[in-house]
Amino acid sequence: MAQTFSRSANVIARLLLVGSVVVIVLLASLGAALYRSPVLTQVGIAKAQPIPFSHQRHVGANGIDCRYCHTSVEKSGFAGIPPTETCMTCHSQVLADAPMLAPVHESWKSGESLEWTRVYDVPDFVYFDHSIHIAKGVGCTTCHGDIDDMRLTHKANTLHMGWCLQCHKDPGKFVRPADKVFDPEWRAELDDSFEQAVDGPRLVEENNINVGQLTNCSVCHR
Repeated sequence: MAQTFSRSANVIARLLLVGSVVVIVLLASLGAALYRSPVLTQVGIAKAQPIPFSHQRHVGANGIDCRYCHTSVEKSGFAGIPPTETCMTCHSQVLADAPMLAPVHESWKSGESLEWTRVYDVPDFVYFDHSIHIAKGVGCTTCHGDIDDMRLTHKANTLHMGWCLQCHKDPGKFVRPADKVFDPEWRAELDDSFEQAVDGPRLVEENNINVGQLTNCSVCHR
């Protein structure tokens, strides 16, 4: 009986099998890289805004406290976007004729709010509350990065679940004293009165952080 397949068929089959595995691995690696890249995460990319607002100028140079503009950050899940009235508290006098601030003055005259573009947008299937994080000792810069150095605001972290879980699994590595939560320049390693490895776990206990529950799915997915 004649041979159905030639001897080369085995070689071709092996090459196809190996090639398929290589292609799958490459596609998986490409997908993982894309998932973490700025193309999808938007980390480091400043979005277009009505005016080129600079945290570097307002926070870093002028020393304005986060809560002056983000008034609800300590008591609600949303940090709050400042109304035009807050801007005009200063800019009715400071740089009042600057062309770049024209949208602010138009908003003030018309009574229509400025249309800001969200930089951090948590998915609908994720529950997040600013106030609880602040109450437990999580600083603004822990999530928002060196906001006081940002000329234009951009995402500093991906907000991927794995990133959030780093803190939820071991909050002692991240929490800080209550009076340092809104201090963008504070660093544990530069504070001689604070040792993260010792004082972090102490704050976890003092702030009643239930570490055992923090990795429960229902904490963030409700």
